[in-house]
Amino acid sequence: MSSTSDKIKGTANQVIGEAKQGIGKAVGNDRMRVEGAAQETKGDVQKAAGNVKDAVKKGVDKL
Repeated sequence: MSSTSDKIKGTANQVIGEAKQGIGKAVGNDRMRVEGAAQETKGDVQKAAGNVKDAVKKGVDKL
């Protein structure tokens, strides 16, 4: 998977996770809130992976 697709998927998971958390909180659904938090964290990890791939590629390109 490319760094760009990692970042896009990460952003999507962050946005969906935040929405789930908000909806879960609004309707009093703790399960949805927790799932949203987990999905947002997954998005954070995906974006970080994309950033690491970019950094490695830039480092290799300098060699």
